[in-house]
Amino acid sequence: MPPAPTRPTPPRRRRPTIAGARRRLGILYASPMALLVVVLFVVPLVLMVWMSFNHWPLLGASAPNGVENYSALRDPLFLRAVVFTVKYTVVTTVVLGLVAFGLALLVQESRPGVGVYRTALFLPSVVGLASTSLLFYGLFNTEASPLNELVRYLGLGVVDWLGSTDNALASTVGMITWRFAGFYMLILMTGLQGIDPILYEAARADGANRWQILWRVTLPLLRPTLALTMVLSLTGSLLAFDQFFILTGGRHETATVVISVYREAFLSQDLGRAAAVSVAILAVLIVVNGAQLRLLRRGR
Repeated sequence: MPPAPTRPTPPRRRRPTIAGARRRLGILYASPMALLVVVLFVVPLVLMVWMSFNHWPLLGASAPNGVENYSALRDPLFLRAVVFTVKYTVVTTVVLGLVAFGLALLVQESRPGVGVYRTALFLPSVVGLASTSLLFYGLFNTEASPLNELVRYLGLGVVDWLGSTDNALASTVGMITWRFAGFYMLILMTGLQGIDPILYEAARADGANRWQILWRVTLPLLRPTLALTMVLSLTGSLLAFDQFFILTGGRHETATVVISVYREAFLSQDLGRAAAVSVAILAVLIVVNGAQLRLLRRGR
């Protein structure tokens, strides 16, 4: 008698593990933010790159034109804007960084009343950049402005704060320093307070003075915080628009690269050329910030 056929055993179901459940829950929680990033950043980025290879008037139909839009990068006005933007970025990053670091050193220790000073120094960063620019436009622009009244009282005569390129640059850097110094001070102060006091005591025991402690202890341990502030400052300066558009009207001598994008898009009504310039700016930002972070990590 032939043996009865054996029934195949059904495959065992894997019981969900705790790690798998957590992973699925994490994906579920992250999905709305990931969708938001795709809709608000990835899709516009892809659209911008695609637009840069098309003749796309502000009003009218688009048509492919290859890399012709990138000829805007050789335009003399754009090259002048690049030079001015680089100059503004370097000056702003250095001045703002030094002022913020000095303020952070002054208010890092807990002393009676230091909270009032921290709050007072941080308050300007709450004001919007456009509002700050309008405020300083009133201080700088006219002969009867409060700042010129003070200068006239000191017997120095009226100064055209926004007339020349150098004066406009210095005035704008001063305004940006007033606006952002408290914000960067807070970031640097947090980094300073994260340094173990034992390291300072050990350095003093070895006979190090304040200058040596600053260079050998404080600054090396503050590299990650300095990297963050420098990336924020560089990015914000390279993308400057509001301050120059309000203070100087974005005239050619004080035009930044973002103002060049605005002109191509809304004055020349050529969205394709504006997209090409925007792609170039994005590439520069990625290279500059990537190189900066790599150098700072290498120096650890």
